[in-house]
Amino acid sequence: MSVICFGEALIDLLSDDKAPESFTKYAGGAPANVAVAVAKQGIKASFCGMFSNDSFAEFLLSELRNYGVETQYSRRTDKAKTALAFVPLDESGERSFSFYRSPSADLLFRAQDFTPEVFINHRILHVCSNSLSEANIYKATIYALSQAKSHSMVCSFDINLRLNLWPSQRYIIDRLWHVIALSDIVKLSQQELDFLHQHSHTEHGQNKTIDAILATNTKCIIVTDGAKPIKCYTNSCQFQVLPPKVEAIDTTAAGDAFVGGFLSQLSKHESPSMALTCESFLTSAINYASRCGAYAATIKGAFSSIPSGEQILDERTP
Repeated sequence: MSVICFGEALIDLLSDDKAPESFTKYAGGAPANVAVAVAKQGIKASFCGMFSNDSFAEFLLSELRNYGVETQYSRRTDKAKTALAFVPLDESGERSFSFYRSPSADLLFRAQDFTPEVFINHRILHVCSNSLSEANIYKATIYALSQAKSHSMVCSFDINLRLNLWPSQRYIIDRLWHVIALSDIVKLSQQELDFLHQHSHTEHGQNKTIDAILATNTKCIIVTDGAKPIKCYTNSCQFQVLPPKVEAIDTTAAGDAFVGGFLSQLSKHESPSMALTCESFLTSAINYASRCGAYAATIKGAFSSIPSGEQILDERTP
């Protein structure tokens, strides 16, 4: 069962943490990372987005294909360049981002750029909030989710919020809730849950926000919090999974490796929609996904740090 990821592919420029500082080029972008993570698990994966005609775009497309991701649903444009993200790391491997994005090619994808095959040939669609930051790419994302729902696809949303990518914070909450309402899976960090709660249900406890997400018909909520337990909520259960302990070197793609690992397990189920209501399946899938995320955190880079299925099944892997 195949997975398609929609949104941005960009260049991550990672610091070498030396003086004078220099940066190394890596292929990245959250939905592109997830597509690679799914493909490295042996599952058919596609990436859909708008690419420039510059040399950075050639590098991104080449890297995606090298890792087994299909790119035939993507488009090219001469109207903008590839987005860049400078990523310095702190001592614990945590990263911060300085984006050079708007205007960039990924923001120029429009609803009419989708082909019907996107929704016919795949069973799971994955998106992130970086494709909500400007009006036209937001409309394209909503179109994709609406088409996916009409074709009985499972829709996955990793909030993955980068506030410095938004030209204005005026529309953030409304757009997040709009996508949540169209998603079967909502993955967010504890920090992102705090943000959503503070701007939505401040007069109540955080469970009010969890209940509000589930009330939109979202089947499964996954909340990560670094090395702390991963929390999962459905309408019928809630539980926690303790992630493996590792020494983090670079957390750039750890969350995306987690999502890709989870979606790869979901794609193997004969009924992915029903699987999202099954506690035993979710526990197993989140355990597996947490190993994928932990592995990625121990290696620099994005695509290059994401583990294969063989690496996760290796008993030496955390």
